[in-house]
Amino acid sequence: MQADARLERGSRVLTPQSAPSLEPDPELGPDPEEDARAGATFAALHGPALRASGVPERYWDRLLHKLEHEVFDAGEMFGIMQVEEVEEDESEGDAAREVRKKPNPGGQLCYKVIVTNENGLQAADPNSIFLIDHAWTCRVAHARQQLQQVPGLLHRMANLMGVEFHGELPSTEAVDLVLEEMWKFNQTYQLAHGTAEEKVPVWYIMDEFGSRIQHADVPSFATAPFFYMPQRVAYTLLWPLRDLDTGEEVTRDFAYGEADPLIRRCVLLPWAPADLLDLSSSTPEPPEEHYQAILEENKETLPLAVKPAVYPCDHVFKVYTDVRQVLSHLSHPRFTFTQSEADAHILFHFSHFKDYRRLSRERPSVLLNQFPCENLLTVKDCLASVARRAGGPEGPAWLPRTFNLRTELPQFVSYFQQRERRGEDNHWICKPWNLARSLDTHITKSLHSIIRHRESSPKVVSKYIESPVLFLREDVGRVKFDIRYIVLLRSVKPLTLFVYDVFWLRFSNRPFALNDLDDYEKHFTVMNYDPELVLKQMHYDEFIPEFEKQYPEFPWKSVQAEIFQAVTELFQVACARPPPLGLCDYPSSRAMYAVDLMLKWDSRPDGAGAPLPRNPKCPPHLPKGKRVMQPQLLEVNFNPDCERACRHYPAFFNDVFSTLYLDEPDSCPVTRLV
Repeated sequence: MQADARLERGSRVLTPQSAPSLEPDPELGPDPEEDARAGATFAALHGPALRASGVPERYWDRLLHKLEHEVFDAGEMFGIMQVEEVEEDESEGDAAREVRKKPNPGGQLCYKVIVTNENGLQAADPNSIFLIDHAWTCRVAHARQQLQQVPGLLHRMANLMGVEFHGELPSTEAVDLVLEEMWKFNQTYQLAHGTAEEKVPVWYIMDEFGSRIQHADVPSFATAPFFYMPQRVAYTLLWPLRDLDTGEEVTRDFAYGEADPLIRRCVLLPWAPADLLDLSSSTPEPPEEHYQAILEENKETLPLAVKPAVYPCDHVFKVYTDVRQVLSHLSHPRFTFTQSEADAHILFHFSHFKDYRRLSRERPSVLLNQFPCENLLTVKDCLASVARRAGGPEGPAWLPRTFNLRTELPQFVSYFQQRERRGEDNHWICKPWNLARSLDTHITKSLHSIIRHRESSPKVVSKYIESPVLFLREDVGRVKFDIRYIVLLRSVKPLTLFVYDVFWLRFSNRPFALNDLDDYEKHFTVMNYDPELVLKQMHYDEFIPEFEKQYPEFPWKSVQAEIFQAVTELFQVACARPPPLGLCDYPSSRAMYAVDLMLKWDSRPDGAGAPLPRNPKCPPHLPKGKRVMQPQLLEVNFNPDCERACRHYPAFFNDVFSTLYLDEPDSCPVTRLV
């Protein structure tokens, strides 16, 4: 049962090498002390992961032996049985039909795994834990490329999934079918350490033996992914939950850990279709306890009430910062740097500050670059729930319809099925709560894919903008673009908000179309972190006249006014309620955020907006009414990368610090929103 492809790193597949026998020399005999030391080392290294997965300690010694010697002995205990499907007899009762129901996902062939050992299997036996190898391991972004390029992989996956595949060369149709069917077979794990890229969830498909194990609400076995550090190899562990007799089926719970019946129905949808059309898709704001739990999870303490700090008008502020761009570019004479945090008047931290209570008690006049509870803006699930205050459960026009997959999965499934029934566009973008740079972000129209992505890490799913306003690149064609504004929040009460007059643009590298959803350069705009990608540079003062040339009916001043209105409404609702339901009114706090947004074509029934131009730039399928460019706020970033800002506008941080800490916005290129 050993797999052809063991573990993937980047776009490289590592295959197992032949190795000399590691069995102990029988003449020497076992060394109990050495075994004990090895067991203790194994328990220290892997014990926390094994306990978290629920692997009983009685199996650990034998597990270590099997890992060290690559013992795949499941074939001595189990067999794969092909199930022959028969036509349904209408006279049969529901129970009989349920017994014969097609047991496994994908294709036409049906299989079960059964116990074949004539003595059965005892859960108390220390040897009753088994290694399942992985047939394919990848990150989703690399899946298509691997199916096209790794010899034999597409054939093996097609056979495993029951997908018909003919010919020697990978066809687009066969690859697409495997990429759709794989969500019925995928399992996932995430590395706890490493770079942001290395922490992107890994997906794997168990070998033919593991993939034939079927679901049961009351399973006979448990499984868990396991990363064996000495060999840097991932396996799946299989162990029994009870004794089994010869002929009994090996099953596992595909919705393991989900106790809520409604959530289980949703989680099992890839294998057991269910109709949730009658369920409300409304997503009212979470209760106050939800926000309190987030505050406690973040280990953030709220400050005591303090009076605003008062400094002389000629005061020179000592700044303590670990932000390299601030150290390199802040040159205003009223700011100087100190290496002592205790001597600083301003703390400008790169990472999140937590202990506001202590700071407010011991040094209330110290200014800092963060607000308590600002994660309500900068974490995507909180941003969605807070923003909906501006537009009810459906959300405001400037927010893509968004669902928290952890807490709003049934509502999302209902909404997806309702749109499907009405024949409406159903492209969605699935994003981690708290990763940037489009990492682990996927566009799909597959409900199964979205449901399974929920297992990898906390995610939101937002309606993908199927009708974006495009920009004509002479070298490429009409592409997607997004816009970044730097927003400066000086005060919560009263709300005092500015936006930097310079904005930044990012462009896709390929013409937009609603296909090839895993084509990064067609559907994403973040190109500045991969040296192999072309980065299209355009300054805002070049962009505006070119935009107005392409869309003469939409002067940029009017478009930007809509953008500013959306940003204003977001901060108004985020600051309107007391913490932890809103940003905390702490007089010593200031903050800089990056607001990323796109424009989409929309229609307003009241007739407001510009008339529809008679050209292909505006999609024809929108409802009747005047077409408008509707801003869509995508995310709010804490401590954004300001490398481009500093390079092209060396006074950028002088302007930011003058606005936030000197209260001198009039001399800076900023616009006051509130």
